[in-house]
Parts: sequence; C-alpha cells; structure tokens
Amino acid sequence: MNELEFETYTDAYLEQVRHTYNHYVENTTISFDLKPLTQDEMRGAIMPLNESYRSYIIKKDHLYAGYILITQHRKKAAYNATGEVTLYLDAAHTAKGIGPQALDFIEVVAKALSFHSLIATICAENESSIRLFAKQGYEQIAYFKEVGFKFGRWLDVVSYQKRFPIE
Repeated sequence: MNELEFETYTDAYLEQVRHTYNHYVENTTISFDLKPLTQDEMRGAIMPLNESYRSYIIKKDHLYAGYILITQHRKKAAYNATGEVTLYLDAAHTAKGIGPQALDFIEVVAKALSFHSLIATICAENESSIRLFAKQGYEQIAYFKEVGFKFGRWLDVVSYQKRFPIE
C-alpha cells in the first residue's frame, strides 16, 4: 500500500514533528538552526501565523511520515500572495515518492488560498530537495553565496519558485 493522507497539524503531532526537524538540525545542513528546538520553539515554527497559512501532517499508510506547510514569505503586506513552502520527511520516509505527492497537495491548497507563488529556500548542498523542486516545475530564482555558517563551514542557499496562473 502506498496511500498518503494529509491531516491539519495539531499539537498531538508536536513531538513527532520536533523529532523529525531536530534530526536535520543536529545531523545535516538542511536546517540552518544550530541547536535542537524546544517544544515551544517548534510549535511557533509550525503553527500557522493566521488563516492565510497552513500546516499539514503527512501520513503514509496511516502512519506519520513528515510534515509540509505554507508560511509567510516576507512580513510586508505586498508579499501576501507569496508563500514559503517547507517540507520535512521523517528520515525513514525519504526517497519513497512522498515529496512529489506532498508538493502536489500543498500547491492545491495554495491555489485555493489565492497564493500567486510558492518559494522554497534550500541549502545548496541539499541536492535531493533541489531535484525534487526542479522536477515539480519550480524554477531557480536566486543563489546566495556563503550566507549560512554551520559545522565549521560557509553554506550557500538557493531559492526556487513556482508561480500559479491568475484565473
């Protein structure tokens, strides 16, 4: 069975989400946080700022597999039609075809919420995320050199964008 479900985030999933995220904080350059997040910090990162944004739990075969969300891209009001898309999969669920389905789902949500575009901000070393977003039709729009410092070295960041037609 390979069925995915998407469930609106609730605090019932806080520890699973925190475990997933903190794995990437402690072991990779995927997250630019330098220390694991507390429960309150994680809740603040995943809870929607207002009704314009959404956070979802991804389930595969009815079991937690990760999370995906649309958050505020920038604080100024002129950016309100642009969202930041974030996707984190539990380490046991990577490279299993979940990413494309999760992006398809969140894009439907984004369009229903009248977003004009979604932007993904990715560490340039994260080749699997770069491939995922590129295959899903996101276009590289920016490359920032040496903007993060983690594990004793400078890291580059790329931004990918997908625009939706105005109907």
